[in-house]
Amino acid sequence: MAGLFVVPLALISTAVACTFEESSLNLTGIVCRMTKPAALVLNQQTAQVIQAAFRHATYPDISGEKSMTFLGKVAYGLTNIQINDLSIENSEVDFKEDDAIDIAIQNVTASFKGTLSYGYSGAWFVKLTHSIDFEIESSLDLQINAKLTCAKGRVAADTSDCYLTFYKLTLHLQGDKQPGWLKQLFTDFISFTLKLVLKGQVCKEINSLAQLLADFIQDRAANFLQDGAIGVDISLASFPVIKANYMESHHKGLLLYKNYSVVFNDSMFAPSLLSESKMLYFWFSDQVLNSLAMAAFLDERLVLTITGEELREMFEMEDTEAHQGIVQEIFQGTSYNDSLAKVWSLTPPQITLQPEGTIVKSSVAVELSIFSQGAEPTGVLYFEKEVTVTIQSAYVEKKLVLHLADSVIEPKVFKCALERAGDDRSLRHFLQKIISVAGIPEVISRIEPALTSLMNSKGLNLFEIKNPEIITKEGYLIIQLDFGFPHHLLVDFLKKTL
Repeated sequence: MAGLFVVPLALISTAVACTFEESSLNLTGIVCRMTKPAALVLNQQTAQVIQAAFRHATYPDISGEKSMTFLGKVAYGLTNIQINDLSIENSEVDFKEDDAIDIAIQNVTASFKGTLSYGYSGAWFVKLTHSIDFEIESSLDLQINAKLTCAKGRVAADTSDCYLTFYKLTLHLQGDKQPGWLKQLFTDFISFTLKLVLKGQVCKEINSLAQLLADFIQDRAANFLQDGAIGVDISLASFPVIKANYMESHHKGLLLYKNYSVVFNDSMFAPSLLSESKMLYFWFSDQVLNSLAMAAFLDERLVLTITGEELREMFEMEDTEAHQGIVQEIFQGTSYNDSLAKVWSLTPPQITLQPEGTIVKSSVAVELSIFSQGAEPTGVLYFEKEVTVTIQSAYVEKKLVLHLADSVIEPKVFKCALERAGDDRSLRHFLQKIISVAGIPEVISRIEPALTSLMNSKGLNLFEIKNPEIITKEGYLIIQLDFGFPHHLLVDFLKKTL
């Protein structure tokens, strides 16, 4: 999200039309809504992007010829035209419903420098050629009316409706600010051509920058939703829309993982599900989260090992005599450091979004092994549980916070290799309590920093996120937030344009 042209235009690309089948309109898995306040905040950084457009524009040489009384034909050429300085007094952005995003950059003061060469043939065939340095001072307004469309599955903008209105265009020769016959001779008939050249090249460069910004931002968005072999298809499910107070894009959100394909049911999204009180909204169908959970399972990521001090803290949560007896039976007098617990998911977790939180249901296996010196590890306990947890999520101080709201554990399989004097009921009850009170919180405490680290590796911690909210409803999740300008993205982009 960098500069005036990228966020209000919401990820721009080349202008190649997309076609959508009617059925595809119901395949929305992710929605991004940006409201007008967000565009106004981002508009504050207009100057740097406009400066880049003027600076990177290639200004062609200008040449011409004019017949002058007594002087004959006078030929001229302006070469090596370069931007010398630029300042912007004001800029504004506005949404025109079902039409365009209007971007108005007002009172742009720009100066150019270069070399003027001229020569003429008099009545007596006398030929003279001269070269002098020149400077051009200009004041202008820049107006862009960008229409949102689709290009190669991405949001695109047609920025061809671009205008430069000049209020002043003054030619100075060799630094002389006083008008002279040479200046008067060239200014009038150079000015018109120069205006056309500046307009054409600056608008062309703005379009080029828009395409670079498109690749830069959308590639970052795709990268944010990718880790290793797992990714999300963010191509458009329908054409983007512009309303009076927001702009919105609908994305497929389909899983990208090896050769697996996931088909979503009809989308639950409706514009009324999102409000306009925040700057930025992301809407996710629970089908997107389910497909990511399946990919994590297939990629063998849902495996956890617990060793040493962590096991000690879990098994010594109570200090009763009966409790101590069971622990001694399990560990057979060995140190906690000689034990290992492995926890893994037997099936892909099923995710259901409800107002009370994110409900995750999965079949989980747990195996506890003891290591004896010089011998192979011995599996002393193996059991399977059907675990259902309800999680409430928040993003606080640039960290993901997961709160366990509820849990239900259903026993399925239990195997014990211990030689026990009593029956297994007390052991099963003990393990059930360990899982509920310590095991599930331990798993959650591992997931929190892992996901936070993953998001930070994508640069989320570099954003100035304000008042973020994660809201779960039946079948979907909403992330809504305000933000300060992400200056690091603008810096990164401008570096790439150098």
